[in-house]
Amino acid sequence: MPRFYIDTPLAAGQLVDLPPEVAHHIHVVRLAPGDPVTLFNGTGGQYEAALTEVGKKRATAHVTAFDPREAELPHAVTLAQGLPEGTKMDWIIEKAVELGAGAIVPLAARRCVVRLSAERAEKKLAHWRGVAVAAAEQSGRNRLTHVADPVDLRDWLATPAAGARLLLSPRATQSLADWARAAGPQSVTVMVGPEGGFTDDEEAAAIAAGAVAVSMGPRILRTETAGLALLAALGAVWPS
Repeated sequence: MPRFYIDTPLAAGQLVDLPPEVAHHIHVVRLAPGDPVTLFNGTGGQYEAALTEVGKKRATAHVTAFDPREAELPHAVTLAQGLPEGTKMDWIIEKAVELGAGAIVPLAARRCVVRLSAERAEKKLAHWRGVAVAAAEQSGRNRLTHVADPVDLRDWLATPAAGARLLLSPRATQSLADWARAAGPQSVTVMVGPEGGFTDDEEAAAIAAGAVAVSMGPRILRTETAGLALLAALGAVWPS
């Protein structure tokens, strides 16, 4: 069943005007009045609804019932990702949402090729949040992954940590699996460097700030692979 995020309160029995971008999508995929859809607003659960009007620029739906289902991880996981080049961040965000990340923090590190001006960062952030919404619609999640403002790595390290911070490093002597089994399920932030990884100084600063360095084996993973592999591994060690 098609799923759509709308940023508005929802309740059974309500007739709701759908946002223009949702109405356009409905028109493009040729849905018609009477077709069932699922709506969610990010506050938890989802709503079954039926389309009542479909036009090129406007669509309405009648909300029929609330379904409390959730598809969240039992522990909050944040991906702190060094800014990669090109469109890799789109891929990372999409797949991190699918894997259950509750938040994504774009980090500006020394080896980042991308340097965002304030205006460009604002546009990128709006785009990335749209990617996160689309991924939530596709993956069946009813809560949105928060994509934070890009932040300098050292400024971010100076802020209080909500749970453990894991630094993915090829120089780490402790494996992720060993740490996860010993520590047990908990809120965690995963730190992944950009192309070329974090510098030695950045890793030292992260460890001094309380991060735990972990390894995922002898192979060097690309920046767009590493965080996703780690999220999947945590999901396996700490099953829902």
